Amino acid sequence: MLRGFLVIFLLCTIAIIAVFGFRGQKSTGSPLEIFPDMVRQMKVRAQAPLNFFADGRGSRLPVGGTVPIGYEMPKPETTTSLAAAVGPYTHPRAGFSAGTDYYNTGKMGDHWGTGIPVAVTRELMERGQQRFNITCAMCHGAAAEGNGITKQYGLATVVSLQDERIRKMSDGEIFNTITNGKNTMMAYGPNVIIADRWAIIAYLRALQRNQNAAIADVPEEHRPELEKK
Repeated sequence: MLRGFLVIFLLCTIAIIAVFGFRGQKSTGSPLEIFPDMVRQMKVRAQAPLNFFADGRGSRLPVGGTVPIGYEMPKPETTTSLAAAVGPYTHPRAGFSAGTDYYNTGKMGDHWGTGIPVAVTRELMERGQQRFNITCAMCHGAAAEGNGITKQYGLATVVSLQDERIRKMSDGEIFNTITNGKNTMMAYGPNVIIADRWAIIAYLRALQRNQNAAIADVPEEHRPELEKK
């Protein structure tokens, strides 16, 4: 029995030496790789040929009709109304990210700014309502109370935008949250153009005021009508 063990031990030793002991020696033959660790694989290397494609080139041209993230679409000179903003290709300021001013970042110097940097018109509010219902309502709810459809499927971390903390939050910080995301909320900067982000914020402020209105918010000439009700 001991002899058998010694024979097996000797054979294993020879095998180990044969496999690992001569690794690294120069040879014209293909090396024996026990653990290649994906050293050689079919992958694209910058400015290197690749036989996977018929033209032999590894680097590929962009897909036709696509736009890289962060690229600002050309701005038409004649369109000035938000009513024409039926998509990101028609709005005069239809950029996803460009510039370092308040309009593009939500910051005034080193601090979050406050205020809507575009004219708050009926067109803007309608656009904001449309974009809010498409992008935000599934989580935050139609009235921004944090009771969207996703909450029924277990996403319990959605905050109510009617909270006092959010109502007091600066417009610039909300813009940054939409752009870059926060906690479990994904970043919508690559999907929502800058003009639409401000439209959403304007509509959100209207929702917050609507849900937290006081008699002092009503013009004096209309207060008697409400007091009668």
